[in-house]
Amino acid sequence: MTTGKRKRIGVLTSGGDAPGLNAVIRAVVKAASGRGFEVLGIEYGFEGLLGERTYRMLTNADVQGLLPRGGTMLRTTNKGHFGPRNAALSSEEDPYQLAVKSIHELDLSGLITIGGEGTQRIALELYKLGAPVVGVPKTIDNDLAGTDRTFGFDTALQVATDAIDRLHTTAASHNRVMVLEVMGRHTGWIALHSGLAGGTDAILIPEIPFNIEYVANRIREREQRGSTFSIIVVAEGARPMGGTEMYIADGRLGGIGHWIGDQMQKLTEKDTRVVVLGHLQRGGSPSPYDRLLSTRYGAAAVNAVAHGVFGEMVALRAEEIVTVPLAEACGHLKTVRPHSDLVLCARALGVTFGDEP
Repeated sequence: MTTGKRKRIGVLTSGGDAPGLNAVIRAVVKAASGRGFEVLGIEYGFEGLLGERTYRMLTNADVQGLLPRGGTMLRTTNKGHFGPRNAALSSEEDPYQLAVKSIHELDLSGLITIGGEGTQRIALELYKLGAPVVGVPKTIDNDLAGTDRTFGFDTALQVATDAIDRLHTTAASHNRVMVLEVMGRHTGWIALHSGLAGGTDAILIPEIPFNIEYVANRIREREQRGSTFSIIVVAEGARPMGGTEMYIADGRLGGIGHWIGDQMQKLTEKDTRVVVLGHLQRGGSPSPYDRLLSTRYGAAAVNAVAHGVFGEMVALRAEEIVTVPLAEACGHLKTVRPHSDLVLCARALGVTFGDEP
């Protein structure tokens, strides 16, 4: 670093948006300012480090009012040049080496990367090439390994649970089966938590393949007991036994909710409706819990940079913020254990996962 210059931290957001991103950025700027750092906001994720670099200085004035705002002021992308690294590329072709070069040329003492598993995998590669990176865990799916909780999950859970509450009233009024499809490409955390919190009758998740006949049997049993309506929550990545995930146009995951709705209509002969929450789970103001967690993560990331702790990700462990090696967050996802206490609790309450007759 050039003598006489203020120390400088970079921060970027990468991957899908999530409630709480702006709260992390705000915390980074405020905590960095208190430690004498300048903050460079890198726009459009890691892509902002390539070609004509896109970034801007961030001051305390720039982050006023950010705490309750959804989205990300730095904008983000989950597409671009940073796929699996090809070590055979030259230094002028390899986006990873070009990014590290930019980090050094921008005189960054540290780069804070806010994102999910894909983001932290890129950050780990940059660290291996000599970049001073610190990760911050983000995903509404809560499937990032290495941390007990990711910010964005609590807000998505509130949205999904509120939807279930609302579906209860219309389902009861019309004696219907209501199917709610929530996000969860590879894991069922949102479906499981919202299903329990909302009192659904079936929870279908990727970790427990289901038999549609078993689900229909449970609906018929409820009907025989006098329960004239039912609620089913399904993660977008759930799949039937012996089957695979379902996709819609352009190779995007989706369609499982409507398939289940069609099957329920045929198998139970009950009027069935389907609701797909989609990106409603990503948008809007973060919950108080997510605001607090995001703020703690941002401040902890700055503290890590100040103490020269790189190649690590800040994480929540037993209600304390710690740092863990980036490698712990990469390569595998944190999935729902089929015999976890949450699943056993749901089964004890009569909820079906579609895997029992």
